[in-house]
Amino acid sequence: MKEYPGSEDASPAVNGADQARRTLPHPYARWIPAALIAAGVIVDLSLPPDYTPTALFAAAPLVAAPLLSAVGTAACGIAALASLLLVLYFVGGPTWGDEVMTVATMATVVVLAIGINRLVRRSNRQLASARGIAEAAQLAVLPVPPARIGGLDIAARYEAAQSDARIGGDLYAVQETPYGVRLIVGDVRGKGLGSVEAVAIVIGAFRESAEEEPTLEGVALRLERALQREGGRRRGLDQFEGFTTAALAEVPAADPGRLRIVNRGHPAPLLFFEGTPRYLEPSVSALPLGMSELGWWPDRAYEAYLPPGAQLLLYTDGLSESRDQHGTFYDPVRRLSGHRFTGPEALLDTLVADVRKHAGGGNTDDMALLALGRRSDGAREAKPPGARPPGVWGGPEHGPNGR
Repeated sequence: MKEYPGSEDASPAVNGADQARRTLPHPYARWIPAALIAAGVIVDLSLPPDYTPTALFAAAPLVAAPLLSAVGTAACGIAALASLLLVLYFVGGPTWGDEVMTVATMATVVVLAIGINRLVRRSNRQLASARGIAEAAQLAVLPVPPARIGGLDIAARYEAAQSDARIGGDLYAVQETPYGVRLIVGDVRGKGLGSVEAVAIVIGAFRESAEEEPTLEGVALRLERALQREGGRRRGLDQFEGFTTAALAEVPAADPGRLRIVNRGHPAPLLFFEGTPRYLEPSVSALPLGMSELGWWPDRAYEAYLPPGAQLLLYTDGLSESRDQHGTFYDPVRRLSGHRFTGPEALLDTLVADVRKHAGGGNTDDMALLALGRRSDGAREAKPPGARPPGVWGGPEHGPNGR
């Protein structure tokens, strides 16, 4: 059995440094405290002596606390306090007692801002540590595959949600077997350590069955049985994540132009060819893995033509359910139509950047992406009889909601 644990120099599925860059405040935001101090001076000079805009001076160190370092916050607080003292000295206040109370209040705010800054920095360090642990756990079960397997180009990404540091249940795996290159992308219900256990079970069952089962339908059945056994062992959904949506694909070694897919309640794969992305949807929907107690019927793989130069994308719903500020879902067919990609890596680079742009910098759900590409050797290939490349043989070529 050929497994691909990922080389040490491979890029990690989750780029922690990139995450950190995306969560930093905008550079211009660091000038807000200084702008508040300047505004306080201007407003005070413009108003009668009986009025002092203490709120503007007090707001400066409080705004600086989450934006600047401890030294920067302290410096901002001292600058705000000094500006207030200068204004009171040259302009004056209602009474000497009011001036003393104003300065005391301002000094208290500065001390509180420094304390808030320390708490924010500590929380950020704890969150970074938790994200690092989550990334390590994710990479332990989702190693980065090599760039080429069985004559096909491969690329994979795992984009963690920015909303928290919980470990997600998205999964992918690719393996070269005696029957060809087989792939899976899935999504386990829930998050946390329970979902990681379920991911490990699904991937372990996939690697074993992909090597032994002569058909893709047989692989899906083995995955179903593995989840059922685990659910029975734990006695209920409260102790086990319960079900997994999954899309399995196979490219036979003897016929690299033939693509076989089994879809168990998962978003339909996308085929990119000559600037035209198409959904490869099954003609009949199926329940996710692990739900056979609600109904069961034999899996039937549907087939498509994989022409030279085409890329196949398998993904989780973190992609299709990514929303912009208006609540509009991300539509890869509309947004990537007309784009031509040199390979799976270029496809994922463009896709991830476009999703970030659509979602305003970060997703609220994890996103697992696995792309497969067939290189074009420049020769014209004879199409299988009756094929309508690129698309599904005997099935629809549109996505959800008639797309």
